Amino acid sequence: MALLSDFKKFLLRGNVVDLAVAVVVGTAFTAVAKALVSDLLTPIIALIFGQPNFGSLSFTINSSHFHYGDFINSLFAFLTVAAAMFFFVITPINALQARRASEDPDEKECPECTSAIPVRARRCPQCTAQLAVS
Repeated sequence: MALLSDFKKFLLRGNVVDLAVAVVVGTAFTAVAKALVSDLLTPIIALIFGQPNFGSLSFTINSSHFHYGDFINSLFAFLTVAAAMFFFVITPINALQARRASEDPDEKECPECTSAIPVRARRCPQCTAQLAVS
């Protein structure tokens, strides 16, 4: 019975549940990112450069056939997904977090370890540095 109890404690620990939620949300978000690139960004590239599919590009050396077009397609997909995530997700979230942090007077940054601590704290709980009470 102790083994089952330990397993239950393991499953209900916060980081395991958080990781499971992150995997599920990440899987769903992958579909959104793919749709953004394939349905919106790739047609824009097609307007600028013509055909957006480079899959038919290849060359042959000593009867070995190299399909470098597939690599270009994969590289393009990666770069567009990364750029879309940076500009449409990361940048707005960073701006939101910065605005929220400046509005939150309950916390300050420890000058030694830069962790967030309560404003009225006299000692940092992370690095135990003594702080001036403000």
